[in-house]
Amino acid sequence: MMSMFDGLFADLKQARESFEPALSLREIGKITSVATGIAKVSGLPNVGYDELLLFSGDIYGIAFNVDEDEIGVVLLGEYWHLQAGDEVERLGHVVDVPVGDSLIGRIINPIGKPLDGKGNLGTTERLPIERPSPAIMDRAGVSVPLQTGIKVIDALIPVGRGQRELILGDRQTGKTAIAMDTILNQRGKNVLCVYCAIGQRASGVAKVIATLREQGAMEYTVVVVTEGNEPPGLAYVAPYAATSIAEYFMEQGRDVLIVYDDLTHHARAYRELSLLLRRPPGREAFPGDIFYIHSRLLERATHLSEELGGGSLTALPIIETEAQDISAYIPTNLISITDGQIYLSPGLFELGILPAVDVGKSVSRVGGKAQRAAYRGVTVDLKLAYAQFEELETFARFGARLDDDTLKIIEHGRRIRACLKQPEFAPVSMAEQIAVLVALTADLFDDIDLDNMPAAEQAVRDAAASITDDMVERLESTDKLSKEDKTVILELARQALETFNTDTDSGEPR
Repeated sequence: MMSMFDGLFADLKQARESFEPALSLREIGKITSVATGIAKVSGLPNVGYDELLLFSGDIYGIAFNVDEDEIGVVLLGEYWHLQAGDEVERLGHVVDVPVGDSLIGRIINPIGKPLDGKGNLGTTERLPIERPSPAIMDRAGVSVPLQTGIKVIDALIPVGRGQRELILGDRQTGKTAIAMDTILNQRGKNVLCVYCAIGQRASGVAKVIATLREQGAMEYTVVVVTEGNEPPGLAYVAPYAATSIAEYFMEQGRDVLIVYDDLTHHARAYRELSLLLRRPPGREAFPGDIFYIHSRLLERATHLSEELGGGSLTALPIIETEAQDISAYIPTNLISITDGQIYLSPGLFELGILPAVDVGKSVSRVGGKAQRAAYRGVTVDLKLAYAQFEELETFARFGARLDDDTLKIIEHGRRIRACLKQPEFAPVSMAEQIAVLVALTADLFDDIDLDNMPAAEQAVRDAAASITDDMVERLESTDKLSKEDKTVILELARQALETFNTDTDSGEPR
């Protein structure tokens, strides 16, 4: 019996002597105060700027103000249970987000927590949310169009892959609808989409996600969500996290579209955090680096050179204006950063002209180079005719006596406007758009009554379905629209519009 105990004691003695404790260095601090969305922390002398901190209850925070005696922390979760005296631990790395193909079709928050009830994301790879933008020599020119499926944009304000095109307008003018139509039109075009909702109402986000699911767009879309009732820290990091997810795919040589909805909420969240952290306010109480937070975000959107895979990241940031003031602080900042803007007019929206794109105030600075040659051949005259119409329409409202040529320009402009109208979630293919534009520039719609224009335009679009696959390939190539192809399209349009032409004597359809 004693021999058995002797052997056990010997084993215990050997285990004790061979044991080497594994020491891990941890740096623990304490909360000194908590406010709305921020906390003040002391006792972390080696913490770095933007380092991730862990609070009790698995709440994360970012070291934002690193002062000599105190650290200002932006909280990234439900902070209501935190109180002064609670422990805070350094994690030794910056904020990162999970990336990978398994994110496609998923809905997550900016720190990678799934929100769709489908379980873990199934990816171990992570990227920092803040990454340097590609160097100038690593970029290539914008040369391939990103078809939005919206006639007025594809024809008059084209967007290229790798471009940054701002969408701005007052609230409830259809900004999100344009972004959604663009996402829906990427089906079958080998373009991945990332939709980033920043501080939106939960009902609005749910509606967007329901539309994406109904239209089958979630198969190629990642949704990053922060709702309006969440801490401002999550709204601040959301667009950076979404961009890192998009950059992962871009660096694989794929084409990606990212929508920021919207950066007005992002700027306001950053202003709120900065004021709470006692940073000096500037114009409209925004901090002095408000321009930088958006420029370092949007500069990450680009078209990479062939040596780096040739992938692209196209950005559609959305901004909300107040009382049509596009010269306000944040809108002018974004206009100067981006490669053009699509302005949505409340006046056009109230008149039922949807999408309510104000062509005169909208511009695409680099998209014209990427636009298909088939478009350029028919839209040059269209832009001029539409600009003349908008100018003359203003004078016509005064009841002035107009000559026949002026009346003809006005009537033609009304047909252009009618053809550029488009319902929500109904993207138009390139062949259909070209057919309508060719018919417009040939004045085929001018004899048709305005009330019959929707049906007439639909007839031309239906006729475009008979365009051969060979011709469609030529339209989508870099070749100009040949005379033969234009003649074929014109003949199709004429045949489709025969039943809509009105008799000049009776004014009735033939």
